[in-house]
Amino acid sequence: MRTMRARFSLTLAATAGLALLATGMASPGRGQNAPPPEASEIPESTPLNHLQVLGTHNSYALGVDPRVAAMLDARLPPASKMLALLPPDQRREIAIAHPNDVRFSEALNYRHPSLTRQLELGVRAVELDVHSDPRGGAYADPAAYRLLRSQGIDDLLPFDRAALATPGLKVLHLPDVDVRSSCPTFRQCLAELKRWSDAHPRHIPIFVLVEAKVQSLPILPGASSSPPFTRTDYDEIDRVIAEVIGRDRLVTPDDVRGAHATLEEAVLAGNWPTLGQARGKFLFQLITATGHDGAAAYLEGHPGLKGRLAFLDSQPGQPHAAFILDDNALARGAEIRSAVAKGYMVRTRTDIDTYEAKVNDRTRADAAFATNAQIVSTDFEQSGNGYGTPYVVQLPGSAVARQVTSTH
Repeated sequence: MRTMRARFSLTLAATAGLALLATGMASPGRGQNAPPPEASEIPESTPLNHLQVLGTHNSYALGVDPRVAAMLDARLPPASKMLALLPPDQRREIAIAHPNDVRFSEALNYRHPSLTRQLELGVRAVELDVHSDPRGGAYADPAAYRLLRSQGIDDLLPFDRAALATPGLKVLHLPDVDVRSSCPTFRQCLAELKRWSDAHPRHIPIFVLVEAKVQSLPILPGASSSPPFTRTDYDEIDRVIAEVIGRDRLVTPDDVRGAHATLEEAVLAGNWPTLGQARGKFLFQLITATGHDGAAAYLEGHPGLKGRLAFLDSQPGQPHAAFILDDNALARGAEIRSAVAKGYMVRTRTDIDTYEAKVNDRTRADAAFATNAQIVSTDFEQSGNGYGTPYVVQLPGSAVARQVTSTH
């Protein structure tokens, strides 16, 4: 009897051991052999708004064909002359966002590796420009390519025409001109981010800026007729995020608001989740190129962003205020520092329209990091820019995140 009990105990122990082993194998990132979490030197209790990460601007961009860029330079004046044609108020606003006098070809003189490679380099914030395309094919025959083909140029840099022909949100920069994208559909981009996240389950939260292209710029003859960006498209943004990433892998406005009356009230009360609570998750932030209220339709039926999956570019005093886009750290450094100190999240940039890489000037980059803005984006996360200068941007300390102190 004693022998049978002993055998039974051994069998039970062996079965339990195998079960534990199987559990460990099925759960990457857990168990005794699990790799340490990213930025393990930062306390897990650190609120997300006390982190700073490196981001990229137009993270999908593969670069425009040089012959397309040359054609644009021949047809369009430099930025300063284009600004002079605008009304004074609009001119001042655009001059802050785009302060450098560059030609069109210079503004487009950047390219990024795949999203996966950017994440491997330590980037933890990406930016995706989304265009409405409910029927598919709206951007599959760019006017610049048609014009150059008519001149006998048939070896232009390729783009994924098949992906652009499918219905659904597209990810590219400028229709007809700059359509080369490493992930031409919104779903493709998110799927790539999700695959990397699944393989690195203890990563710093990834910030995804989604720029809704609500305004078309027909700058060439025969330009594409871009579908209008409607509430249906905003709903599609949320639907694709939920389907690809999953609600349980998100930090949303509802999560931050909690029991507070408004999202802004929660933000000012410091109700952001901690690093420990947000590891392995994503934060989506919706922006436009038409000002803080350019995507106001995203609020329709969702006052204060209730039920929405993305935060929205905003201004202090708005009920949904939590995230602010403020790209010019040289002109607005004091405003950015003040917003961060109050609890808002801010995105700013280290270089604008590639000018800083062209002249190898780190003044804007140093100013951007010094503001303590949580997301600091660049077009030059790796060496080898189109100007041949040594300009490259990394997070100070070369980590994937650093802890910043937000004080008034």
